[in-house]
Amino acid sequence: MRKMRLLLFPFSGIYYLITLTRNKLYDAGILKSKKYNLPIICVGNLSVGGTGKTPMTEFVIKLLKDDYKVATLSRGYGRTTRGYLDVTSSSNALEVGDEPLQFAKKFDAVQVAVCERRQEGIRVLLNKRIAPELIVLDDAYQHRSVEAGLNILLTSYGDLYCDDYVLPAGNLREPRVGANRADIIVVTKCPSNLETDEMEAVRQSLKVQAHQRLFFSKIIYDDCVYNVQESFQLNRLKVAKVTVVTGIANPAPFIKYLRGQGLSFDHKPYKDHHNFTVSDLELLDSLDCILTTEKDYVRLQPLLTMKKIYYLPIRLNFFQFENEISETIREFVRKTI
Repeated sequence: MRKMRLLLFPFSGIYYLITLTRNKLYDAGILKSKKYNLPIICVGNLSVGGTGKTPMTEFVIKLLKDDYKVATLSRGYGRTTRGYLDVTSSSNALEVGDEPLQFAKKFDAVQVAVCERRQEGIRVLLNKRIAPELIVLDDAYQHRSVEAGLNILLTSYGDLYCDDYVLPAGNLREPRVGANRADIIVVTKCPSNLETDEMEAVRQSLKVQAHQRLFFSKIIYDDCVYNVQESFQLNRLKVAKVTVVTGIANPAPFIKYLRGQGLSFDHKPYKDHHNFTVSDLELLDSLDCILTTEKDYVRLQPLLTMKKIYYLPIRLNFFQFENEISETIREFVRKTI
């Protein structure tokens, strides 16, 4: 597969020039970015695939929701609709996307919306009777028509953007130099035993700029699994006939963690944001017990009649620096409001 992708380097050169030119036009002011009189926080990445944007967005929401009226705006990737939509806990994942629905189910007091045109989405939010005091843009790093006041860029420890190439030979949505727009860089999915000298090596590899703050995070899995009716310790599933169902970009860390906990299971992987067909659902409905990710759960659970479908939540944990990144985000909001 890697050799096949190397054959695509000539096309990567074309893509590189197109995306680099676009960014240069924005930098020069020829293409216009709109600035707003309220804090706009963008969470995104340079690459396609999973870098942990959803838990990072949730971290920002949790940090700020008790002190400010927070809204989050996403494209709603994979949805079957277009235009602006408000997202509630009773929305349909096919209509609004799985990540926005997950936000709506978790955060009652937060306005959640989807709109592929971010300027239009912000306009609608700001014209609501109760307008937000700040907006978190989920997966919007390349949406330069909106000038975010704080850009948070994510990159996975095992797949740093500095080691990658632009599409289609690599997985980057834009050239590596685009990382210079970031105010905060978060290296996600780090091993738990990451040492200080390894952090410094990553810093050097990423060529972190003077204006940027670099943080390292790892995924923490909950001790319990959940569904709408119950929750219990994960280890209770050791005695069940479990099928793990995933529809995310990189399920490998999830699978590795579950096996490390001593679970025995079959794994049915689907592509990221997979739209489950009738035959898919018939197969899944015939299973004894399903364990899945939280993002997959919000899509699957309403579509299945089986009762034993559970999800395992995750959250970000920062290496020694959670207070620092929290204060950096809070300070930006205080200065902007």
